[in-house]
Amino acid sequence: MSSPLAKIDGRSFNDEQFFIDRDIPTPSDPAPKPVVELNQSSPTNLLLPHIDVRLDFDQKIYWAAMRPSRQPVITMELLQDMMCVQESVRAIMEEGNREQHQHLEYFVGGSQTPGVYNFGGNLAYFADCIQRRDSEGLREYAYACIDVVYGNSVAFRTPLITIALVQGDALGGGFECALSFDVLVAEKSAKMGLPEVLFNLFPGMGAYSFLSRKIGRTAAERMIMSGKVYTAEELHQLGVVDVLAEDGQGENAVRDYIARNRRKQNAHRAIYRSRRRIDPVTYEELRDIVDIWIEAAMNLDEQDLRKMMRLVTAQERRLDKPE
Repeated sequence: MSSPLAKIDGRSFNDEQFFIDRDIPTPSDPAPKPVVELNQSSPTNLLLPHIDVRLDFDQKIYWAAMRPSRQPVITMELLQDMMCVQESVRAIMEEGNREQHQHLEYFVGGSQTPGVYNFGGNLAYFADCIQRRDSEGLREYAYACIDVVYGNSVAFRTPLITIALVQGDALGGGFECALSFDVLVAEKSAKMGLPEVLFNLFPGMGAYSFLSRKIGRTAAERMIMSGKVYTAEELHQLGVVDVLAEDGQGENAVRDYIARNRRKQNAHRAIYRSRRRIDPVTYEELRDIVDIWIEAAMNLDEQDLRKMMRLVTAQERRLDKPE
């Protein structure tokens, strides 16, 4: 599947220059990542069709936000852009290391779609693959998802502290994406949940792994099996949301969080690295769960698929409502 051209410092690159064919990765050999060439003489200017990037070198923050969309779900094109962002972060950090200083200390991932962070997996695509018995199509999509969330969960293998900024609804895979960051900041009106059980499936791209480590296995299973959509305040009380912000103040809350902890950034970074060492989410674990998810998805019947498509319709109606 191809994506529009991306640009760095005004230069265009096609898909072949960003991505290489991915063999099924082994636990010791994660999927190859896209290679981004940087202009060493100037800051990175990464222009992507689905993600807006802002680099604040004064505050050492890399801001990335999914662009406004009429269909704010996780598509292969969006996943490709996410991988480009991850590679650009690594390249900037490597350049900083060569010059004996760090260009960045924080990464913030958010969304520009009003009232929506992301609705998660492309359910219409799932239903089509299941009806056509195309398990490999599901596998390609799901492995791309875990490439991204795994990269998030290890901070792109850099010393950065990563922050998810949720200013709207985060459902299914959108919630899983937010859970894969070190810190989850959410505005009070945001709602998050895992509705997959409502159509007889489960969230297979990291929810169980991330939630069980954050709030315990029992609480994670209860949340997954409920299919409930939670408020940000409820999730803050449960320990899922780390920072609760007033509506419209999410970005300021992130800046305040960074300012309050700037002098302790070294300690915080070491704590998150220690967390990954003590209780790591491995690529092997994510891949194995995805394989279970694919098997379960292929077992869905027509009634389950109708429920899945009703959720798609409900999401479309949600977006059609006037602000």
